[in-house]
Amino acid sequence: MIQDLLGPVQSLSPVWQATIGGLIITLLNTVGALAVVVWRRPSQRFLDTALGFAAGVMLTASFTSLILPGIERGGVIPVIVGMALGAIGLDLADHFIPHIHALARRDGGKIIEEGGSTDRVRGVWLFIFAISLHNAPEGLAVGVAFGSGDFLHGVELMLAIGIQNIPEGLAVAVAAMTVGMGAYWYAAFVGIRAGLVEIPMAVIGAWAVTLAAPLLPYAMGFAAGAMLYVISDEIVPETHRRGHERLATAGTMLGVVVMLYLDVTLG
Repeated sequence: MIQDLLGPVQSLSPVWQATIGGLIITLLNTVGALAVVVWRRPSQRFLDTALGFAAGVMLTASFTSLILPGIERGGVIPVIVGMALGAIGLDLADHFIPHIHALARRDGGKIIEEGGSTDRVRGVWLFIFAISLHNAPEGLAVGVAFGSGDFLHGVELMLAIGIQNIPEGLAVAVAAMTVGMGAYWYAAFVGIRAGLVEIPMAVIGAWAVTLAAPLLPYAMGFAAGAMLYVISDEIVPETHRRGHERLATAGTMLGVVVMLYLDVTLG
């Protein structure tokens, strides 16, 4: 059914497929961010469970759609090198790009600003930089998957990232409210604007691997390593710091099951 719906897209070049994929995952992020206008006070318990679900989807997708296909195409060493570079790249960005922590981490009520001097950067942009760091690996992963030439794997990863973008978009909008970024509509707009990075990253990922095919296993590893870094460094600690560890873990398991189901039915 999905193949029938996306038949016309399959005939396009990988870069155009990635562009459409980036638009779709960004649209679903927008749906999540706009939900804050209707559902203005979702419980923290729900948000932690939903973010756990997002982590489960990303974790499984990293292996089923990036790491294992990358090993099949180029061997284990290029993928491992790519994973290391992806994690290192995210770590360096986290240290040197000024930002407010993506999920509005607080320490005794004080918002933590990270990544060097923030004196000349407005608070809203600190927040947007943080979410962009969080979302960039997801867009890159979708682009690399389509750029590999395996259309079904690209669709699988697009659907997975898109599904988990809905609770993420809501969580980001709620976090924007938490750090005092105005009314509900403006908080939703901040979440939408920060998620737009996924479109150019998807295009860049597809363009890079189609331009230089030997880069594909490295790029797959890079995207997977970056996503795994985000899961371990940001999502899991955030969902486990308010006493909702069991619910967050249940959400993670559900995310794993959903992604495995997508992998089997589309693969």
